[in-house]
Amino acid sequence: MFLIDTNIWLEIILEQEKAEEFKEFLQSVSSSSIFITDFSVYSIGIHLFRGKIHNAFMDFIRDAFAKVGIRLIRLEPMDMRKILSISLRFNLDFDDAYQYVASQKYNLTIVSYDRDFDRTEKRRKTPLELMVE
Repeated sequence: MFLIDTNIWLEIILEQEKAEEFKEFLQSVSSSSIFITDFSVYSIGIHLFRGKIHNAFMDFIRDAFAKVGIRLIRLEPMDMRKILSISLRFNLDFDDAYQYVASQKYNLTIVSYDRDFDRTEKRRKTPLELMVE
């Protein structure tokens, strides 16, 4: 079961260098094993709206939830203390600490290109690493 980080989704949405790698990964796993946080959805929206590519956001929502069937998870206000603790412990920004705590809470593997997770106990995997395993 995998928590896909924001940067991975942006690779495919923006058709960046590693988009094909992520597409292959998505085809190799069950859609019921793919999760995204509400924070990632909002971050993607902010990024795409700033870039004036509003339709790409709506396409992402349609494709991710209706077509692929990924599952949305969220943290509760009571989880914020954990985010602070993880941020201080591993020197993570809020967004990375949020993802880390969500992955802990739901027992998910973090899938990301962000090396900041490598400073943590959970670390992270890339889509390519998971396809090779």
